[in-house]
Amino acid sequence: MKTAIGIGSAYYNGEDWDQLVDYTVAADRMGVDYVWSAEAWGMDAVVPLAYMAARTKNIMLGTGIMQISARVPAMIAMTAQSLATVSNNRFVLGLGVSGPQVVEGLHGAAFGHPLGRLRECVDIIRLGLNSERLQYQGKHYVLPRPGGEGKPIRLSQPPRPNLPIYLATLGPKSLEMTGEVANGWIGTSFIPEQADVFMAHIQRGLAKSGRQMSDIDIQVGGSFEISDDVERLVEARKPAMAFTLGGMGSADTNFYNDAFRRAGYEDAATEVQNLWVSGKKDEAIRAVPAEMVLKTNLIGTEAMVRERLRAYRDAGVNTLRLSTSGKDWQARTASLEAAVDLVKREAAAW
Repeated sequence: MKTAIGIGSAYYNGEDWDQLVDYTVAADRMGVDYVWSAEAWGMDAVVPLAYMAARTKNIMLGTGIMQISARVPAMIAMTAQSLATVSNNRFVLGLGVSGPQVVEGLHGAAFGHPLGRLRECVDIIRLGLNSERLQYQGKHYVLPRPGGEGKPIRLSQPPRPNLPIYLATLGPKSLEMTGEVANGWIGTSFIPEQADVFMAHIQRGLAKSGRQMSDIDIQVGGSFEISDDVERLVEARKPAMAFTLGGMGSADTNFYNDAFRRAGYEDAATEVQNLWVSGKKDEAIRAVPAEMVLKTNLIGTEAMVRERLRAYRDAGVNTLRLSTSGKDWQARTASLEAAVDLVKREAAAW
């Protein structure tokens, strides 16, 4: 089983940047396989990776995720090629549709039909990476623009047809498309015991493209921390779960909440969301079931964490994204080293 870390977030603005760089360099030295750079309305996903490319040697550098509504497909392809060049082919393109509040509020783009938009975007990116002329007639994208002076253009950078494309998806139809067109899945809201909520749809898409589960990288994960004080670990992570269920999207559109409902937590997901959107955030946090926190993270005693690792393995997960905590970056780095070591030791025993 491989490992990954994430840098950045919706709110990240470069605080402790030097320490974050050191953390990533240390992860590279430990043998962590991927680092994913997030974006929403803080730092973008691309610039941090370009910097990390110069500071690391082996770790794969992925956008986790790049919002397709913030860029046209041709520019995404150009950026992907550029990052592949400066990183010596260590770049992985992670894409997602984001949500209506960000897409319509921040980018001023229409959010309607996100799945069709994502499929067409991937199609055009593939054309660019294959060094084909960008000529496309879709519902959402038309190249060249009709009625103007544009002509089909081929990107001038060397073709990179094998550059991996990962999709961050959650809905049944988008998961099926992930299996059909992507090299990997960046998964969230994942409970190994309810893996079929996601995997069944991915497998359907894989069948459409004549592939098997072994042909796609399944990446999921959560917080890692070992302690006998399990209650403390759970309580510390309830606010993040409450925000996911109540604040990640609008009251009408929250893909994360929907995923947990499909996994069997409909009552809890509904209650937490209703409390959150009503402004009762403290009550929403208290309403988060401890079970949801424990099943979506790698926390607890060492025996509990080992059990969770086996559950992820049995669910078909290839790569674990590990989020570590601590009073400072030195403690977070030490925790990451312990996590990577435990994953390697456990995997070696399988």
